[in-house]
Formats: sequence, structure tokens, C-alpha cells
Amino acid sequence: MPEELTKSPIREQIDYIEKKTRIYDNFRAIREDMFRKVNNNILDTLSAEKGRVTELTKLTASLNVKNDSLDVLLESVRNDLAVVTSSKNKIEVLGLEVNKKAYNGIMWTLIGGLLFIMALGFLIFRRNLVVLNRTEKDLKELKDEFAAYKQFSRQAREKLEMDNFRALQKLKGK
Repeated sequence: MPEELTKSPIREQIDYIEKKTRIYDNFRAIREDMFRKVNNNILDTLSAEKGRVTELTKLTASLNVKNDSLDVLLESVRNDLAVVTSSKNKIEVLGLEVNKKAYNGIMWTLIGGLLFIMALGFLIFRRNLVVLNRTEKDLKELKDEFAAYKQFSRQAREKLEMDNFRALQKLKGK
């Protein structure tokens, strides 16, 4: 048996048979052993390729199943990402979901309002403290004035009484 029929690919085996055989009345005369060898080689190749096709079909099915499961997983991850993203931008306050930007705006407005009210209260307190100190000072001055007036009027009344008493004494002694 020629080496070309045992070790060469199918295409080269057929080319070898075409070159080494003769044509007689449009028929090609091929030796039986060569025909059987090429036929067995072709059947073996077809069987091997069929097995390879089956193997590749199984691999394709397996990869399709894996691809489908990965698609499902990807969809699940995308849904989770959408949920996380939407919840990341929201805060739950008193059972209501509020956008973080709106929440921050409300909180900063409240803080600003409270600071304004606190500053206003401090200024009113300072003003009242100044008015209280001034009023206490005026009250002390008024008390001092009243004490001086009281002293002066008491002395004047005593002087008047003494003058009246002396005048009566003069009138009685006369």
C-alpha cells in the first residue's frame, strides 16, 4: 500500500488515485484495496468530523446555557444597580422618600433660619440688657434724687416747724 494512502489527508489521497489510475471508456479503474483504503479513510474522517461536530454542538449548547445564565445575572445586577442608585439619591424621612438634594436644601434652610433666629434673639437680649442697665442706672439716680429731695424737704419742714415754734414761743412770751 502506498504511503500517500496511509498518511496523507483525504484530498491528497484522492489526487493520488486520480494520477495513478487510468481511464477506460469514461470509467476509472481503481484497485480494490486502494478503493477500500480510501473509502475507510473517508468514513473514518467523516466519523471523526461527525464526532467533532457533536462535541462542538454540545459545547455550543453549554456556552449558550452559560450565556443565558450570565444574561439573567447581568439583568439582575442591572436591576440591583438601578435600585441602589435610586435609593442612594434618596433619604427616608418620616416614612417618606425624599431626594437628597431636596433634603439638604430643607436642612440648610432650617439651619439658616435657626441661626438667624438665634442671632436675632441674641441682639434682642443685648438690647434689653442695655435698656435694663440704663433703667437701673436711671432708677438709682432717681432714688438718689428722691432721697436728696426727701432729706431736703425734711430739713425744710423741720426748719419751718422750728421757725413756727420760735414764732409761737415769741408770741407766748410776750
